Amino acid sequence: MTDQAEAIAMLDTRVRRREDRRAFFTAALGAAAVGAGAFAFADVASAQSAPTDADVLNFALNLEYLEANFYSYAVFGTPIDPTITTGTTGTLGVATGGRKVAFTDSLVAAYAKEIALDEIAHVKFLRTALGSAAVAQPAIDVGTSATGAFSSAAVAAGLITSGQTFDPYASDENFLLGSFIFEDVGVTAYKGASPLITNPTFLEAAAGILAVEAYHASIVRTVLYAKGMATPSLKLIEATEAISKARDSLDGTTDDDQGVADLTTGVGTVSNIVPLDANGLAYSRSTGQVLNIVYLNNKQVTMGGFFPAGVNGNIKTSAAN
Repeated sequence: MTDQAEAIAMLDTRVRRREDRRAFFTAALGAAAVGAGAFAFADVASAQSAPTDADVLNFALNLEYLEANFYSYAVFGTPIDPTITTGTTGTLGVATGGRKVAFTDSLVAAYAKEIALDEIAHVKFLRTALGSAAVAQPAIDVGTSATGAFSSAAVAAGLITSGQTFDPYASDENFLLGSFIFEDVGVTAYKGASPLITNPTFLEAAAGILAVEAYHASIVRTVLYAKGMATPSLKLIEATEAISKARDSLDGTTDDDQGVADLTTGVGTVSNIVPLDANGLAYSRSTGQVLNIVYLNNKQVTMGGFFPAGVNGNIKTSAAN
């Protein structure tokens, strides 16, 4: 086994589903009142009053719908089961444009399947927590057209030019770059909520999801770095830096986002698997900043990008930057 394969395998074995823990969280959240003050943090979309617990859980559910559909298409060739997309609130939409990846790297294929099942479990988990208050899945664009979300994101990053297409299902490497767009955003979104969670049960549940998303992000970043070092002509390391800069340009004036290596010392010389601040801490994004990225817009809007008709629920407006 190559050093690259050993490194990937080592991290891959650390990402194990905790079915018993998920069952506990599901039972606890199902028994608790959704309005108990779990995720009471302010958002630019709700200037008149702080969002309720249901508002914030539904915001997270929208993001999980997006991730679950992307990975489901990549692994199984289909969107997620329509029985876990319905809701009494919001306009029901479908996820379109994805397809199965013909993986050539068995480790990437194994990782992709595991994370697909994880993200589908997150959708089910949040829907159980919300009960009848769960929003329906909105329209989601995970396709490959020149005007679609992935291509628009790649244009913004300078990976392709306007009119060209970026297909995250075309290869293992493209799939990993598509994953890179989402995974870091998920970590920072859950991190942004954590300081204001007051209910211990919900705090543990949020910490559990955050930990899973962080594992996912670290594997994506590790594999991209390893493949980028093994085959420099792929320019994967440079691509992560370009995507990082594009996300930074969307979510505000601060320069927090980071690629998988410190390019100031030469490509690949210093790895940067975990994006941290000077204190060694992961950084946060507000809900508005998260929507900036998934809407692919640095203004205050209510739709676009991966959510062409917007997300469902009361938190739906991106930040004005």
